[in-house]
Amino acid sequence: MTDTITSPDDIEDLEDCIRTGRPARGAGSYRIRHADEALEFHPALVDDPVPTGRQILQAIGLRPVEEFSLFAILPDGSFEDIRLDETFDVYGRRTERFVHFRSDREFRFTLDDRQMQWGKPAISGRHLKVLAGVDPSTYDVYLDVRGGHDRIIANDELVRLDEPGVERFVTLIRHTTEGSALLPERDRRYLDGSGYTYEVVQENGSVGVVLKDFPLPEGKFIQVTADTLIVLPGGYPDACPDMFFMYPTVTLAATGTLPRATQGVLSFAGRPWQQWSRHSGQWRPGVDGIHTMVNRALNALREAA
Repeated sequence: MTDTITSPDDIEDLEDCIRTGRPARGAGSYRIRHADEALEFHPALVDDPVPTGRQILQAIGLRPVEEFSLFAILPDGSFEDIRLDETFDVYGRRTERFVHFRSDREFRFTLDDRQMQWGKPAISGRHLKVLAGVDPSTYDVYLDVRGGHDRIIANDELVRLDEPGVERFVTLIRHTTEGSALLPERDRRYLDGSGYTYEVVQENGSVGVVLKDFPLPEGKFIQVTADTLIVLPGGYPDACPDMFFMYPTVTLAATGTLPRATQGVLSFAGRPWQQWSRHSGQWRPGVDGIHTMVNRALNALREAA
């Protein structure tokens, strides 16, 4: 079905209704939008504002409809599959976008904590961003690599969804912070959400997280803030980081002396870092992370003597 066989005055644009919040009027035809795996949306007309999956596929001009799978893209960006004889209330669900695939398989993955379904074994980085509803020019998308560092997916890179370990993606606004992709996504979310200014530095095979102008307990030290360094060991986040480091050297306000067990120095990223020898072998893989080390540093600073 096409717009040319229906009078424009007898077409209700459901996208406009949903966007403006106005009720959908009775009409001869209702305009929806559809796309294939390229995610380039085009208009189509259906005779009913509560069409079946079969009616939508027929309106798009796909034959035979039994060879296609159909999904509604919900307002939160997630997918809902629509069976051929299942009805879908376009206006009531506030969803006028549909995507279809010539495929009898569905590939499931998580994107920004939303369950997604895709009808092809491959998807591009740009398509992942479109599905997430973010600007492809200002956001990056990462493949969550369990037990390792997340891998950034370029816009034109195709990811095979049928390969082991391809299960979860996350989008993040692009940072100018050098090396931020070396951090697991959960750590980046924690640092961004906590308001820390940080950079990730890679030197001689070691990765360090520098928290800039880390606030020190009020009145405890001569310094008010200091950069704090956490060095990530090989095997992180399953392996436990050891100690933390400060720059410049932090001294106690009451005595003007160094706190206990802080005499060591680590040379990293061109600076001499004061070593805070606070060791702990307790670590829960999959639970602990940068947030654990930040809290350990805060406790050590409060208890320093």
